[in-house]
Amino acid sequence: MESLEDFYKDSLVILESVEKELLLRIDLLRHYYVLSGHTDPVEHCKSRIKTPYSMKEKLKRKGLEQTVEVALSEVYDAVGIRIVCQFVDDVYQMVELLKKQDDIKIINEKDYIANPKDNGYRSYHVIVSIPIHLSDFTKEMYAEIQIRTIAMDSWAALEHELRYKHTIPNAKMLAKELKRCADEIASTDLTLQTIRNVIIESE
Repeated sequence: MESLEDFYKDSLVILESVEKELLLRIDLLRHYYVLSGHTDPVEHCKSRIKTPYSMKEKLKRKGLEQTVEVALSEVYDAVGIRIVCQFVDDVYQMVELLKKQDDIKIINEKDYIANPKDNGYRSYHVIVSIPIHLSDFTKEMYAEIQIRTIAMDSWAALEHELRYKHTIPNAKMLAKELKRCADEIASTDLTLQTIRNVIIESE
């Protein structure tokens, strides 16, 4: 299996810098938000650099040449950050905090919480560009940040495991059941948010 180093070559260190910089920035935002008297909006963060196999598959689907040069200029999620929050309001709070960063540019955003995918998938996706300062120049790099609740994250992980890791004899029935589960989880998320709001207002 092709390694990250074999595919990305010298660009790997830049991708790793993007990953570290975004994680550091998110951690800093969390700390300052707590210092201002708020509750930490983040449960935990995950990150990854897209594997050569996944990247080449995406380039192939897009009808693009499967090279690192094309990958880094035409595909925006070579670096992926996932921010997992406890409550729905925390998701939107993190989106607003990211938008206030002067050197992080929002390239695109998709609210799959307000507008879920047909299969029930919910999350908030943001494509950002961030400057990486090298010895003699600054390079703008892209990354995708996904922000979702714990419940949404659990559903997405299980949905991926069930749909893509096994041969499914009753795919339509399973898709229907997964959609039903997603809707129930979304309803639970909203109920938990309401309970939280009631508790906060009573303090």
